[in-house]
Amino acid sequence: MQITPLYTSVEKQIDLKVGTIILENPNGCPINETNLYMINSEGDIVWKAEKPALNTLFTKLKLNEEDMSLSTFTNGGQFCELEIETGKIISSSNFM
Repeated sequence: MQITPLYTSVEKQIDLKVGTIILENPNGCPINETNLYMINSEGDIVWKAEKPALNTLFTKLKLNEEDMSLSTFTNGGQFCELEIETGKIISSSNFM
C-alpha cells in the first residue's frame, strides 16, 4: 500500500494485521500535532498517538512483540510505552 504522510516523510512503518503504524520525521511536523499514528488498509487514520506533553514529537519507535505494545522516544527526552490498539500512553518516564 502506498503511504501518503500527513506532514513530513515516513521515517518508519510497522505493518500489522490491525493496521499500519507510521512514524513521520519530526523535522517540519507541526508541534501541535503528533507524528505517530495508525492507518487501516484503506488509508484512514485509526488513531493518532497520545503525546506525553503538548510540545513534543516522537523520534524513535519499536514494536514490542511480547506484549504487543510500542516503545517510543520523544524529542523532549521521554520514553513512552503505547497501546497498539489505541495509541494511548501506558507508561512514560524521563531519560534525560
